[in-house]
Amino acid sequence: MSLPDVVAAECALPGSPLARERAGIDACVHCGFCLQACPTYHTLEDENDSPRGRIVLMRALLEGTLTPQSESVQTHIAQCLGCRACETACPSGVPYGTLLEATRATLAKHEPIPAVARVILAVFARPWAMRAAMLGGRIARATGLARLLARLPGRIGFAMAMLASTARTGSPRRATPAKASTERGTVALLTGCVMEGLFAETNRATERTLAVNGYDLRDAPGQRCCGALHAHAGDDETARTLARANIAAFERTGADYICANAAGCGAMMKEYGHLLATDPEWADRAARLSAKVRDVSELLAAAGPKRGGAVRERVAYDAPCHLLHAQRIADPPLAVLRAIPELALVPLNESEMCCGSAGIYNLVEPEVSDAVLERKLSNVAASAPALVATGNPGCMMQIGAGLLRAGSPTRVVHPVELLDRSYAVAQPE
Repeated sequence: MSLPDVVAAECALPGSPLARERAGIDACVHCGFCLQACPTYHTLEDENDSPRGRIVLMRALLEGTLTPQSESVQTHIAQCLGCRACETACPSGVPYGTLLEATRATLAKHEPIPAVARVILAVFARPWAMRAAMLGGRIARATGLARLLARLPGRIGFAMAMLASTARTGSPRRATPAKASTERGTVALLTGCVMEGLFAETNRATERTLAVNGYDLRDAPGQRCCGALHAHAGDDETARTLARANIAAFERTGADYICANAAGCGAMMKEYGHLLATDPEWADRAARLSAKVRDVSELLAAAGPKRGGAVRERVAYDAPCHLLHAQRIADPPLAVLRAIPELALVPLNESEMCCGSAGIYNLVEPEVSDAVLERKLSNVAASAPALVATGNPGCMMQIGAGLLRAGSPTRVVHPVELLDRSYAVAQPE
């Protein structure tokens, strides 16, 4: 028997997505630095719900001491938020996010993804269904139905509170201004599913602030959902299909940069190279596109950003997990906020901790999500800001829903909305 045959015989799941990531499992030395960074370990106080505990379960799957159908595997892997705070804390560089997605993709080949998740993922994978869902959401929001139903208990009430929290105050502003120069390069914006569907004015604010700071905007027709929700849930095939569509769409723009104003989407697109690494036709194209992806805060911070007029608000910044821990972007969003004259930026305790949104986690694991959110809301209350600024739609809706149901006057905004307001003050119509 050859050495490759011996190695294959030792793996209970040969050829599986998890087996291909074995080196990442072996990198874990079980030091425990990840424990205090993990929201589910804090909340559930179970070693199996810590990163190193879940890595033990992953190893057991490959060694055959546990099967994909094992209740302990299914439960504790499902209860992971995927926030990747453990990666920031890990001294060994364990790629936990990659391991989690590979584990869920492996489990999905043996046990179906939960029904609620399958329905949501199917909607996001189909543009016509997404447009219909977002239209329905906007109607429910505009008529006040979402706010009314937000009073209901349980999952439905919270989903309606999330929808109600997306309402933006004030009238839409002017179109993207003409640029004095385009010295910063060309940019194509990932408009996104929820961002364009429920936060369209935030997308317009993104375009305006980029234009003010010297970027030349280009359209990217044919773009699709980024695939993050599918990859996180274990539907890796759909994630790859969506990634290929986006690569082709953004290649056609010829843009220097691909801008994402949603942290989870940006993190996903930056990992297209890994997602398609085994696809000979798309691997190089994916890697090239990933290298162009920037969060909007990165682009704005690289340009300054230019200062605008005074915005007299008390603001706390909450770092989206997939911006801070997955993309390792910490200072650029703060640089955007610091560029706004008279903005009072107040500290938020545990701003680096997850809010409990985690894509569709708050809909499929509502009890754990609620417990994680309660800790976030307590910290927001202690800071007493008028606004919480955060750069991810899931976080905006999760925290916004929690504040709404708690009767708090604090609202949630994207950092670019505040910068855009600052520019409007400086140059009113």
